[in-house]
Amino acid sequence: MFAQSNTPPLSHEYAEVNGQRLHYAQAGRGPLMIFLHGFPEFWYEWKNQLAEFSRDHTAVAPDLRGYNLSSKPAELSAYAMPNLVADVHALATELLKSTGGSTFTLVAHDWGGVVAWVYAAQHPEMLDKLVILNAPHPTIFGRELRQNPAQQKASEYMLMFRSQEAEALLAENQYDWLKRAVLGSNPSKADEDAYVEAWSQPGALTGGLNYYRASGVGPPPSAAATSTTTTTAPPAIPPIVVRVPTLVIWGEKDTALLTGNLNGLEEVVPKLTVKRIPDGTHWIAREKAADVNKLIREFLAQPGS
Repeated sequence: MFAQSNTPPLSHEYAEVNGQRLHYAQAGRGPLMIFLHGFPEFWYEWKNQLAEFSRDHTAVAPDLRGYNLSSKPAELSAYAMPNLVADVHALATELLKSTGGSTFTLVAHDWGGVVAWVYAAQHPEMLDKLVILNAPHPTIFGRELRQNPAQQKASEYMLMFRSQEAEALLAENQYDWLKRAVLGSNPSKADEDAYVEAWSQPGALTGGLNYYRASGVGPPPSAAATSTTTTTAPPAIPPIVVRVPTLVIWGEKDTALLTGNLNGLEEVVPKLTVKRIPDGTHWIAREKAADVNKLIREFLAQPGS
């Protein structure tokens, strides 16, 4: 884990929760903040936020199940949403014992954000506030996949991620595709080393890809007629309503998750604040860290409601 340790003072811990061994990085003291990463990242996505918010919080960034140093169950069913939500609930409950609080702030991105939306709907009593970075609300994303041709096309990569060839394609040439997609054309050596180390953990690519496979998420058949991957149009589901005060920060240059995911969001998230970063991509936690940290700080300073 040497390549992953070049950040501000952190402790690396493990929690045995929900039948899993979850690794997490922790810094600071104070009210609890938990940060959930997306695909294909890991706790390190949040290194800039850990540095900032550990000044006055207990800031914790776990590796979700399937990723990096956490457990990687083999069964596809282990990656179903109820299990992912249960992981967060068990970890938060354990961490709150040491911080002495009864509630926490949840910050999440991408797949971590999808888990966070569902968690917030099911466990509102556990949360002070919710912060989402470029992660579609399940109800809104389902609508976009059914009705928005632009989002359907933007989501076609999910079919590759669900295919049996995905691991080999992503690992090709020392993770070249992942490095370019996630880290851009000129990453620091420290970042590149840390990510390659995480992707190289046995079973880590499969664990992350299993989120897509277990959910079956993707565009409807008409949007992917040339694919051999079986896909069904996502059915309309009862709205997932989140009543926790919520900040959504959205990089508008995200080419995978389009801004249509913000349309009508207030209907299922009544206490909603949206902040757009016009030149932000999908990876705003790292690429726009100062802007993201400032927006979160301002949101935390507002009275809860």
